[in-house]
Amino acid sequence: MRANVITLVEIDRITRMAASNKLCQYESGYQTKITKRAPMQANQLIKIYRDLSAALDGLKFGPPVTHVYNPLDYAQTPAERYLVRYGNSPKEVLFLGMNPGPWGMAQTGVPFGTVRLVREWLEIDGLVGKPSNEHPKRPIQGFQVERREVSGERFWGWARDQFGTPERFFERFFVANYCPLVFMEESGRNRTPDKLPAEEKRELFQLCDRALLQAVETLQPRLVIGIGAFAEARAVSALAGLDLRIERILHPSPASPVANRGWAEQAEQQLRLMGIQFD
Repeated sequence: MRANVITLVEIDRITRMAASNKLCQYESGYQTKITKRAPMQANQLIKIYRDLSAALDGLKFGPPVTHVYNPLDYAQTPAERYLVRYGNSPKEVLFLGMNPGPWGMAQTGVPFGTVRLVREWLEIDGLVGKPSNEHPKRPIQGFQVERREVSGERFWGWARDQFGTPERFFERFFVANYCPLVFMEESGRNRTPDKLPAEEKRELFQLCDRALLQAVETLQPRLVIGIGAFAEARAVSALAGLDLRIERILHPSPASPVANRGWAEQAEQQLRLMGIQFD
């Protein structure tokens, strides 16, 4: 059956209705409409990530992974609002993360998307559904989730403190994840893409490499910055031969003792050493 299509105005109306009920709801069968009114880059990004999402749905993952979430699917509305609002022009720098955290992008569809800063600073909201195979220890509550994503608090908190407004940050920068999938074991423990079996990684990385290359061709950054070693390594592999620099900053994860000792100050110093200027 062909999906119904609604405009962003209609999505806003539905979102306000859902928010008034304080529920994690999903209007099945609807998707954001790609129109000529949206900037070219944003439309291209929407297509890239819709194609990636559809391709990833065909992959299979075995034990110890028991549950796989794809927020590009069930959180499509806020995910594409982010692309439309902030992926609307060429960028100087692309920040690249690994994959969604359980309390960030898994809930909101936005990279490093801890709810508080996505809603209050990025001003992104929207209907969020449920993955087809939801883990009882990792429920998807969308914008009603109360737990915060520490990595997102650190990253977007730094951007807010340094730039003041999202518009000033996104004039020069964009943020994406290399892989949009969340992998979980039976216990609910997160399993990162680098820990997958070789054959599963090969198929996954092939699709994610292609999407990253297309996103870079769309946004035309002169610098790609991996947030952590994994993202840097994947950028080096996927973007080999392109005329751009690839660098790395410290990942803001609370699992990193180094990041727990003033992540923002350390990351900003790394960025300055790369030649990135701040006002």
